[in-house]
Amino acid sequence: MVEPASLKRPRKRTKERPPTAMGRFWLRLAAIVFYPVTTLLSRVRVHGLANIPATGPALLVLNHVSHLDPLYDGVTVHRAARIPRFMAKNTLWNVPVLRNVLTGVEQIPVFRRTADARKSLEAAHDSLEAGKIVIIYPDGTVTKDPEGWPMNPKAGVARLALEHDVPVVPAARWGTRDIYDHYSKKFRPLPRKTVHVRIGEPLDLGEYRGRAADPQVLREISELAMGRVRELLGEIREQEPPADFHSPARRREPRNDDDRS
Repeated sequence: MVEPASLKRPRKRTKERPPTAMGRFWLRLAAIVFYPVTTLLSRVRVHGLANIPATGPALLVLNHVSHLDPLYDGVTVHRAARIPRFMAKNTLWNVPVLRNVLTGVEQIPVFRRTADARKSLEAAHDSLEAGKIVIIYPDGTVTKDPEGWPMNPKAGVARLALEHDVPVVPAARWGTRDIYDHYSKKFRPLPRKTVHVRIGEPLDLGEYRGRAADPQVLREISELAMGRVRELLGEIREQEPPADFHSPARRREPRNDDDRS
């Protein structure tokens, strides 16, 4: 695959920036650190970068296969001259220094299975209202599928998509698990890998606009968004994706080579 010209000629900088001088410092420092790290660990191939809106709010929906994913996804969004806002596990705010970075660049803590869980979506709503890009992993965690396909998506992505008339942009990334596999605890920086990112066009959610956020609608929107992510992942892997989402309660039998396209 040929690296697209959009990576060689980055967009002009937007006016978007952290609200404080300290936030701007942490953003510059993150860029100084993360760009070389991703380059040292892998060759990165991004397709469809122009599908990330140059201005205004957007919801970027991605698969999750490794704890390295946020590094690559953050760099990808930054290459599009935007500031990435992740919905990140709230316990990261307990880490000294890291909490300052996360707060400075306006990341969104996710409170799981607590009375504060609603605050996560409220913060994401506020970010979209303020014209920012929010990155969400509907898997909820690193996928437990043995082959790396998406799991049943959480409804948070549907709630955000339904309550905000903003571009919902599906994207898939593959190759980070080859570098670090969370479940096997294997870190394999060598030989240098290739990480592919494919960003699709915004979803057409017109038929859902104005509808009540009942469980059926939320499920349909979540599966529509993650279904497109799954298709993009299949394109990267040059494989036919499974027809269903992985459920940790029922492990799907690994397919043999004859089942792959």
